[in-house]
Order: sequence, then C-alpha cells, then structure tokens
Amino acid sequence: QVHLVESGGGLVQPGGSLRLSCAATGDFDYIDAMAWYRQAPGKQRELVAASTSEDTANYADSVKGRFTISRDNAKNTVYLQMGSLEPEDTAVYYCNAKIVTDLRYDAMDFWGKGTLVTVSS
Repeated sequence: QVHLVESGGGLVQPGGSLRLSCAATGDFDYIDAMAWYRQAPGKQRELVAASTSEDTANYADSVKGRFTISRDNAKNTVYLQMGSLEPEDTAVYYCNAKIVTDLRYDAMDFWGKGTLVTVSS
C-alpha cells in the first residue's frame, strides 16, 4: 500500500530548468533513502541522483553541477531541481525509495510510475 507519486515533468527548452517532485504515501514506518533514476528510449535505466540515509547526495557524472536532489522529511517528499537542461536529459524520470514498512526487516525498494521530461527547442 506504499505508493510513490511523481510530478513536475514536461517540455522544457535547452538551457532551461525544471523541478520534479515525488511524494510517498501509504503505510510505512520511515523512509531510509530516496533517489531519482531515468530511462531514455532504448537505453538502460540509470541512477541520476540519490539522497542517502545519512542525508548525503550522490550524482551521476553527467548531471553533476546541474541537478540538485533534496528532501522534505516532514512531507515524505524528494525533489530534483534540474538546470542547464540538454536534449540528452530527455527521459522518463522515476522516483525510487528505500522504505521501512516493518521494523524487524531492512528497507524495501519502491518505484514510482515515472514522469516524462522532454528537452527540446
């Protein structure tokens, strides 16, 4: 009954900015970590940015200096602020979360349905 709901995708021009949001809802104890992945047509899904259990951030080399991941723990929400967007950033972006639903066990992975980001003039 845990769901991740993404929002904020759309069409943006090269050099523009976009902010993605992902909110976790349902029955769980707490969120251990959250991350953003993306998948372009014909490509493997890749990690874009991750916010770890220690609230440190990791980024793919291709987005370092351009994207910023952040979390609002009170809202169970993770954001991805994307700037200096390029056509190569075009992909479906997926929210991922490691969520503890039972304190006896490790966190489990959950995925959102994805939101499409298109960078084009």
